[in-house]
Amino acid sequence: MLVVCLLSVGIQLLYILGIFSRLAFYSDPDESGSSDGAASLPLVASPPAVDPPVSIIVCAWNELENLRTLLPLLDDQIYPDFEVLVMDDRSSDGTKEFLEKSADRFEHVRVIRIDREHDHVTPKKYALTTGIRSAAHDLILLTDADCQPAGDYWLAGMVTQLDRPNKEIVLGFGPYKRRKKHGWINRLIRYETLFTAVQYLSMALVGLPYMGVGRNLMYRRQLFLENKGFYSHIRVLGGDDDLFINEVATARNVAISVHPATFTYSKPKETFAEWWHQKQRHLSVGKHYKTRNKFLLGLLSLSHVLTWLTGPIIGLITLITVLQSGLSGMLNQPDGQLLLIASGLFGFRLLVFWAIVGRISYRLGHTVDWMAIPVLDLTMGIYYGIMGVVTLRPRRKNRIMKWK
Repeated sequence: MLVVCLLSVGIQLLYILGIFSRLAFYSDPDESGSSDGAASLPLVASPPAVDPPVSIIVCAWNELENLRTLLPLLDDQIYPDFEVLVMDDRSSDGTKEFLEKSADRFEHVRVIRIDREHDHVTPKKYALTTGIRSAAHDLILLTDADCQPAGDYWLAGMVTQLDRPNKEIVLGFGPYKRRKKHGWINRLIRYETLFTAVQYLSMALVGLPYMGVGRNLMYRRQLFLENKGFYSHIRVLGGDDDLFINEVATARNVAISVHPATFTYSKPKETFAEWWHQKQRHLSVGKHYKTRNKFLLGLLSLSHVLTWLTGPIIGLITLITVLQSGLSGMLNQPDGQLLLIASGLFGFRLLVFWAIVGRISYRLGHTVDWMAIPVLDLTMGIYYGIMGVVTLRPRRKNRIMKWK
């Protein structure tokens, strides 16, 4: 157990200090002003004449109420040339009628209706592919119908990140809203989303991009077409964001956006069962990642679980030994020094993780309260352990997953 503790804590420190710290202290030359998620975007904008036109694409399946809220926010984006392309995928909740009646209200909104499913492709990927091919502009910005941009400069802020050599992809952040009435499940959802962002944004900064989230993602249509879109995973439900990025992202073509005004906020699940179903769908997609990415993410998760499985026990043994034999007596025991080293490293890892992830949370719109991070860190260790068991469990072949 002592050796396992030392190895797992050592691996954790490599990730925290070597990778996550890059995001914690990342300096975006275009970022300034408040860390408030509702802040405007005080960026030095390019002259309007050189701002590239953008197509914002939203796929919707029975999202009437969400579209009522989202479309005015998208239509009011402060940007010289853009369209909002709504892909209505067989909605039966009044979305079609709402879009038809509202067409004249919005300056930038255009609608494409999809009336049937296709056997060779999952519904959302068909809707997205149709939207990307039908888009008026080469630059594609994706979000979901249940999201809301932080402000009127969301679009402008995301585009700003492409004003660098060789950049074709911008990874954004899509946190979930606070819901006090949903208590611990809301806090867990927000933290899990934060820690996922810590991973994919940090990995991108060290040249190992592996995913993005469709709630807030930008890329060039030419990149999509040159790589045959979703062809390699066209029958996989999900992965229209992370599997595509996993396939086409390189160390050179990815930028990130961490300015709070470029976030998109989503409604979180309200019950544990709903959230668990969502995470199982995400887990089923991860097995299609590149081998390198699966290894790095698996090593991170395994070391996280083992750190919390062995660290507290080693710490307790160390404390009991010190109380019984004293510090000098413990140092004279065969494994005494190693116990002290392991306990010290475990404590150091807790403090460093708390500081680094806490700083990132602060920068990413105060996603979670700083004081809650140690408890949530332990919770994630339990979560990764359970998810590891779920991954190894045989899955029912006829299991039906939802469109979203």
